[in-house]
Amino acid sequence: MVITGASSGIGAATVREFRRLGWDVVAVARREERLAALAGETGAEAIVADLTRQEDVDALRERIAASGPIHALVNNAGGAFGVATVEESAVEDWARMFDINVLAVKRVTEALLPLLREGATDAAADDMPHADILTVTSTAGLAAYEGGGGYNAAKFGAHALVAALRLELAGEPIRVLEVAPGMVHTEEFSLNRLGGDQAAADAVYTGVEHPLRAEDVASVIAGVIELPGHVNVDLTVVRPVAQAAQHKLVRGPLTPKR
Repeated sequence: MVITGASSGIGAATVREFRRLGWDVVAVARREERLAALAGETGAEAIVADLTRQEDVDALRERIAASGPIHALVNNAGGAFGVATVEESAVEDWARMFDINVLAVKRVTEALLPLLREGATDAAADDMPHADILTVTSTAGLAAYEGGGGYNAAKFGAHALVAALRLELAGEPIRVLEVAPGMVHTEEFSLNRLGGDQAAADAVYTGVEHPLRAEDVASVIAGVIELPGHVNVDLTVVRPVAQAAQHKLVRGPLTPKR
């Protein structure tokens, strides 16, 4: 299994979860020091790569191919930059978001698809030999909101990419899966989005009772991939109970009405 964006947050939690379940995992991310620590902790193989660089993706493919076929790819690398309006936001931030949230998914999926096809013919697999491509998108790719234009556009793009890929691979034993998280409290997502302002990042979650954790999303990813091979879960939306919809977030205690 290959998991991208593995150096922190949902990616790192997903590496830990699949290693706990006994999978061989290749963890991919840009930050070598963090990857090395994760590899030391979990026994995963670490490969440093910037997925916005085609040469890095090509090198990733060659290194993985040397070890044989793969049975699953989790496209998790992504990110958001800025909360300005469509009018006032920087085009450069939009380009960065499109590159990592959409183009990187295309690059990695294209590069590893031949190895996934080989994995899908593995007779040692379960009831139906298959391979998986799971992409972590976002509820931001299903409903737009103010201040989210660039991130919305990128995640809507990723959502469309996944849908097109599923149609294009119809007839092959390759499941195309999507997990779209809502509010997830991780150490870096909001911090990166808000330009390193820790107070502003903390305020995003203030008063929200039990926002999702990275481990919650990792367990959903594992649950979907570990279903029998003939079961394809096209889209899983996962939110905290406090977030009834993208625009409906409850701050304060969750209590039954009387």
